Amino acid sequence: MNTLTINGLSLTYKNGHQAIKDISLEIGNGMFGLLGPNGAGKSSLMKTIVGLQKPRSGSIVFNGVNVSENPDYMKQNLGFLPQDFGVYPKVTAYDLLEHIALLKGIRHRAERKTQILNLLDKVNLSEFRKKEVHTFSGGMRQRFGVAQALLGNPKIIIVDEPTAGLDPEERNRFNSLLNDISKEVIVILSTHLVEDVRNLCSEMAIMDKGQVLQKGHPNELVARLENKIWSKAIDKPALDAYRDRYHIISQQLIERTLYITVYSEEPPEDFMAVNPLLEHVYFHTLTQKP
Repeated sequence: MNTLTINGLSLTYKNGHQAIKDISLEIGNGMFGLLGPNGAGKSSLMKTIVGLQKPRSGSIVFNGVNVSENPDYMKQNLGFLPQDFGVYPKVTAYDLLEHIALLKGIRHRAERKTQILNLLDKVNLSEFRKKEVHTFSGGMRQRFGVAQALLGNPKIIIVDEPTAGLDPEERNRFNSLLNDISKEVIVILSTHLVEDVRNLCSEMAIMDKGQVLQKGHPNELVARLENKIWSKAIDKPALDAYRDRYHIISQQLIERTLYITVYSEEPPEDFMAVNPLLEHVYFHTLTQKP
């Protein structure tokens, strides 16, 4: 069982922007979803965990080792798929994986070959091993990114916005791959897509403005909103008046009719009860007033 403990982590950039504000998390094997809008601080947290930037305060402990003080230990056990995974031009999938394997310290040629062929098969790219990676589709490139992240048998894998730009079929294929991987290692999925977290993650945290606002099991977070989510069709000119009276968490235009969804402890007059979803947890969390 692998464990990642983040305690009181804070990070401030040279321009004075505080990207991470006193974050504490406990993460074990499986899929952990880090959900938040663009600019919430998710990427900053990921880069700090993997040792690309040093926190101002706090600690990161992985499997009992303080990796804030010993970043090499994290690097030895890490697989990382960044949001923008660049590739070398005119290099085949096999050759690029061999190059990355050498950088990861896999020196024995037979071991490298076995790992690479097994990983290409795992991500369903075996038949494309002699094809140049820069010609791959977005989904193929992301699956290749998983293969390179798995080189060296890492114990923790971090993926940053992995399904952005993928079509639904490729996204489902990619998510299924991540789910299979997470059975024996920690996989941290950083995303702004609620659907990915809902479908994949047994634990999650919602971030905004550098802070963790909510954390727990997705189903437990949804259960807290039972009998507290309500919806109503309104005339658009009346929207401001409803904002003054209710905590509107989302609004949607359907066939020229505006529907608002509100959070309320008591049933609002003329509103219809709505079964809460993880989307409601997300919007309610982000729209709460400090």
